[in-house]
Amino acid sequence: MADLNSGGGAFVGWTCANNSNTPQGWDSSDWPDIFMNVSPYSWAYVGIGIALGTSVLGAAWGIWITGSSLVGAAVKAPRIKSKNLISVIFCEATAIYGVIIAIILSGKITSGPIDKEGCAIAFFSGYSIFWAGLSVGLTNLFSGIAVGVSGSGCALADAADPSLFVKNLIVEIFGSALGIFGVIVGIIQVTNAQFP
Repeated sequence: MADLNSGGGAFVGWTCANNSNTPQGWDSSDWPDIFMNVSPYSWAYVGIGIALGTSVLGAAWGIWITGSSLVGAAVKAPRIKSKNLISVIFCEATAIYGVIIAIILSGKITSGPIDKEGCAIAFFSGYSIFWAGLSVGLTNLFSGIAVGVSGSGCALADAADPSLFVKNLIVEIFGSALGIFGVIVGIIQVTNAQFP
């Protein structure tokens, strides 16, 4: 095994080549391989955390936007309370999409020793899961906000004119479909990702 003082490499050096892949004399201002020295398992778990966290954040933000408008408009038009709860359900769906992709992504992670031959596969899988998690998380964040804003408009429009409810609901459905598209893209991104 290589000496720890011979370079800054950690995971990649000892797992993939039995020595550090960081050049001699490496210091904090020279970080050419900083991303390669992070375990692929870390990349994968961070991606799962981002997918779940930002999806829940998008749902909460959307519920906050649409819920405050719904409660405020219901003061003047109490009849809108029950049917406009569909906007809150659409916002909550973005959090559920985050849970679904987190379960799918965590199923791609298997524990076990990584040999030299499996090193590239492990890094491919770790990066794939990370970027899929980031893609789905950001998509669900913006989907939740879109549904919240359109749900707020739906509640206010319904309070003024009941015939506008269905028209505005269609806009909400398209906003919620963005989250489904994100999940589909995330699944495509990790199709070939599997730890050795």
